Amino acid sequence: MAERIGKDVFEEKVLKNDLPVLVEFYSDSCIACKKLASVLGQAEELLANRFRIYKVNTNYETGLTEEYEILSRPTLIVFRDGQEVQRKTGALKIRELVDWLDLFTGK
Repeated sequence: MAERIGKDVFEEKVLKNDLPVLVEFYSDSCIACKKLASVLGQAEELLANRFRIYKVNTNYETGLTEEYEILSRPTLIVFRDGQEVQRKTGALKIRELVDWLDLFTGK
């Protein structure tokens, strides 16, 4: 299961990570976010050595939510070398997610 992180470790775990990072901005009340939770868990297993996956709860991390202009949930953002490189909104199926993330791992 993807680790939930907040502003206090965001820079260290996301922006300074040597691997590409996927961050899901989610809400506990979001049905699509709940559907995506198991997909993210599967993706973590499949991409363990090539990608890091974290979650940010938009209800508690309003600073990050505003900074990254999160307007809908779930919002998935890929970071590489400390920069946002792409984002998607809505729930994805495992194959869609892995195919999208493979674009950032050289596979």
